[in-house]
Amino acid sequence: MAQDYRIEKDSLGEMQVPSDALYGAQTQRAVLNFPVSGMQPYPAFVWAMATIKRAAAEVNADLGLLDKKLADAIVQAAQEVIEGKLQNHFVVDPFQAGAGTSHNMNNNEVIANRANQILGFGLADAEKPVNPNDHVNMAQSTNDTIPTAIRLGCLWRLDELLGVIDGLVNALETKAQEFDHVVKSGRTHLQDAVPVRLGQEFGAYARAVAYDRERIAVAGDRLRRLGIGGTATGSGLNAHPDYHAGMVKQLSKLTGQELRSSGNLFESMQSMADPADFSASMRTLCITLTRIANDFRLLSSGPATGLDEIRLPAVQPGSSIMPGKVNPVLAEMLNMASFHVQGCDHTVALSAQAGQVELNVMMPIIAHNLFEMMHVLIGSIKAFTEKCVVGVTANEEKAHGWLAKNAILVTALNPAIGYLNGAAVAKEAMASGKTIKEVVLEKGLLTAEKVDELLNVRSMTDGGIQGE
Repeated sequence: MAQDYRIEKDSLGEMQVPSDALYGAQTQRAVLNFPVSGMQPYPAFVWAMATIKRAAAEVNADLGLLDKKLADAIVQAAQEVIEGKLQNHFVVDPFQAGAGTSHNMNNNEVIANRANQILGFGLADAEKPVNPNDHVNMAQSTNDTIPTAIRLGCLWRLDELLGVIDGLVNALETKAQEFDHVVKSGRTHLQDAVPVRLGQEFGAYARAVAYDRERIAVAGDRLRRLGIGGTATGSGLNAHPDYHAGMVKQLSKLTGQELRSSGNLFESMQSMADPADFSASMRTLCITLTRIANDFRLLSSGPATGLDEIRLPAVQPGSSIMPGKVNPVLAEMLNMASFHVQGCDHTVALSAQAGQVELNVMMPIIAHNLFEMMHVLIGSIKAFTEKCVVGVTANEEKAHGWLAKNAILVTALNPAIGYLNGAAVAKEAMASGKTIKEVVLEKGLLTAEKVDELLNVRSMTDGGIQGE
């Protein structure tokens, strides 16, 4: 039977590594040490680290520190990782050693072994020219590459996230225009209130999401501040004095992002405030999304025994036992996704405050949760927009019916009859089943013509003093 492993060495000794694995001894130790969740790193994390490794090889070669032949092989190997060709060789659980040394070494070993293959060497060869620590990790430390990768990995999907948010805003704005003529009962405290237009409700949803989009974009811009080159503690030990500036420039070129220096490499290593701020901006969006999803469920409730002012697309049967039942499943999904993202944000917040002195060792789980948040938000918002929002319709008959029964319309008469008279009119109308107009006329408070003028429900939705 053919041997299915090879022997690799690290500073602790020998390890048996699967014969066809591109990773080496340190990655294998992590696989054995952390059999926690069964999850593997997000592609964003792998892409970001490989981009850093490629940029470092190019910058170090330009500075005359790395042999050009080795650098070219590292660049080619890193590019294969960037293109997703070697994803199955990244196997370290997100719950791993602090700071992310295992993830960093997984990248170093895969790229080194692939570079050696490019140079004509086999995985089992005892002597190979490209070393994961000395060459692939040159002028780097886990402590400056992982925080840089967190920033780059978030930026990798930032435009995609902002794009799906824009799609939701546009869909809500379209519905706001479509429903602008539908006058309905407003509700505060879940009780009857003065009229609003259904279009005004949807327009408010659109604006709230747009503001959240702005918060995410602003927080995302702070992720462009890089501390790469700080190496182990922020001092830049073992890195060329020009390395930091060269890396910021090269990473900008490779990623297509406008990146900049953090201005203080010690701060970049100590502080996870920028990633925590970005996480918090996504949490705020989820607060808004939860509220909107809840309103969709409430406004579509029934239909026979609920509000039934809007109808959501029927995308699947709602019950295994009740025939004909259709549920607001896309809104329910958005609720669950939003709750999950808010939980991830809590993990990021706790982890961000758990750093000590020169380093935050909780970075692996910060990275995983940020990428998870973006992944879930992109998928859930896209589905909610395309399968729910664009197909929402207004039930005008039901909306007008509820409004006709709303005694709080008397509010528009306050300037003419006073608050106390208005309260008495509303109380009598609700108790007797009479309309506001009927009660006002019986009490002789206004003429019929004046009541009709002041109780123009469409006019009420535009604000101001009625009849002025």
